[in-house]
Amino acid sequence: MTWHITEDAAAFRAAAHDHFAADPARNTVLLTLSEGARRRPLPSARYGWWTEPDGRVTGAFLFTLPHEPALGPMPVAAARALVRALPDAAEVTSVRGEAETAEAFAQEAWGGSGAWTTARRMRLYRLGEPTPPDPAPPGRARTAVAEDIPLAVEWMRHFARDIGEDADVDYAPNIEPRVADGRLHLWETDDGPVSMASVSPVVAGQARVSPVFTPAGLRGRGYAGAVTHAVGRAALDAGAEQVLLFTDLANPTSNALYRRLGYRPVTDHVGLTLT
Repeated sequence: MTWHITEDAAAFRAAAHDHFAADPARNTVLLTLSEGARRRPLPSARYGWWTEPDGRVTGAFLFTLPHEPALGPMPVAAARALVRALPDAAEVTSVRGEAETAEAFAQEAWGGSGAWTTARRMRLYRLGEPTPPDPAPPGRARTAVAEDIPLAVEWMRHFARDIGEDADVDYAPNIEPRVADGRLHLWETDDGPVSMASVSPVVAGQARVSPVFTPAGLRGRGYAGAVTHAVGRAALDAGAEQVLLFTDLANPTSNALYRRLGYRPVTDHVGLTLT
């Protein structure tokens, strides 16, 4: 049993293909991030897959400094062994993944209780029967165009700040391909855009909705639900077999909203941080 680590996203995807195909929903983060890296290589990227004695791949991870490692589903032994196999393990101060996997990594890397804390709890949802919001808010959905990029970049900064990520970066390279591919949707009233939602490319039959953002002064009016429904329908029309999204379990409002839109729980994730 061993880890294989590479900086080549295409080699990673080829080696872990069967593993990802067996459960694309639980591997959604690795699939979408590695697909983006194949289009635009990520600096300092590490990709890895865990093989059993018979050669089967039963786990995978993705790590790009300065971001935290993203762990896919894997045996507990693999999560522990990754700490020793990862070249940059000494620089890791946070990790995310399904609870059992992330906690096994944290215990091996940082020690027992008290050495690390749970920074956030997330739930992965999958769209069942798409259900539009009722009552529907005023306005209409449309696909974002090039002229919308400056607004979307600014909203992305606010979204990053809301979820505790670095807002002082250039989000244009993140937004521009979403607009070019028709994957960023806006909800618009007579006063202009009021909410946005985007979806990842369809990879292994799955696509993931992220981000969903409404400016603070416009929240509570149903815009986020309307644009999320619209972008989910668009992903299905584009060929997605599964439409997924993550929610913060600390936000009961968004969790209730997505259930009303037809999303159903798949699994829970945690973000752990060295204390």
